[in-house]
Amino acid sequence: MAHVFVAPHADDAALSCGGLIHAIRELGQNVAIVTVFSGGPEARMTEYQRTALGFGNKAHWPNTEAFRRANIPADFPEAPAAAGWAADPERLEATQAVAAASARSFWQRASWYRNANIYNAETEDRPVADSIAQHGTLEDVDLQAADALAVRKVEDERYAFHAEASVVWMDLPDAVFRGYEGDAQLLGGIRPDDETPYEAIRREVLRLEPQLIYLPLGVGNHVDHVHCRNLGLALLEAERPWVMPGPDMIGRVVFYEDFPYAWWSGFDGPWSLPPDFRLPPGVQLQARYSDVTDTVERKLAGIRLYASQVPRLFVDADGLRRDVLGYGAKLAEIGGVRGYAERYWGTVRG
Repeated sequence: MAHVFVAPHADDAALSCGGLIHAIRELGQNVAIVTVFSGGPEARMTEYQRTALGFGNKAHWPNTEAFRRANIPADFPEAPAAAGWAADPERLEATQAVAAASARSFWQRASWYRNANIYNAETEDRPVADSIAQHGTLEDVDLQAADALAVRKVEDERYAFHAEASVVWMDLPDAVFRGYEGDAQLLGGIRPDDETPYEAIRREVLRLEPQLIYLPLGVGNHVDHVHCRNLGLALLEAERPWVMPGPDMIGRVVFYEDFPYAWWSGFDGPWSLPPDFRLPPGVQLQARYSDVTDTVERKLAGIRLYASQVPRLFVDADGLRRDVLGYGAKLAEIGGVRGYAERYWGTVRG
């Protein structure tokens, strides 16, 4: 079981929910962040690579530093190629197929899995885990030369390490790669030809076996945020299957206030959202306040890890601190909390 935070972009979970994420981890509960629109014009990884590299894992970050295996020598020298017992390529491939099927079967009920690689050698079709940068990798990244998407993934990975959370990159293309240009279009509503990728996000979220699912309210009306909000509304509306019924989503779906949009706009509640925000019949939202007074400094430290975004959103670190504490103090006063708070909107039956 995990608390799953659906983030439209790499920094959204830290900006809106950073205090609660740290509080949850202090309780020893799992946190997984699903970063949805983390891709460019085309997918960066094949489906095989995603599964082979364990994308979607909900394991805790280790306390020890990750390491690469390339410098570890073999326990025994390699046998000559002509050794009588050496399997021929056809038999090795048969063994590989059985091993891969067994691995997939073993992990099918978990939130992450890896395909087996009996060779532990890189091929074009079968990469090994160390070959592509992922959680805890020690691969050097030249942030000056890397493109914006690569930088944001590095920042997202560093935040996950900081928060002791897991991160899943779905690599769906950002709105700027789907034909939206300028703030007027990005904040002007979803185009008719840009459907919410409901099934893809739903599958990724539910395989994490969520205890609670946190989704943006779409404050500010950014199209990527509204797509993620639409997932929550669709989950609330979907019927529970009567064969092996899944969990009731009413009560499990929680909406968070998109920061800093909510701070900039003076957001006071879901009633101020555009008319396209419609809850299913019989479902209501209930305000819940999370006391983040003890974790607000770690929240600020986590947001600062997204160094590429701080100047754009807050000008500098002082502006970041002023806005985060200002909004936190405002919500604390409304919610009767002494210090700083984050506000969430839980779903209940009306």
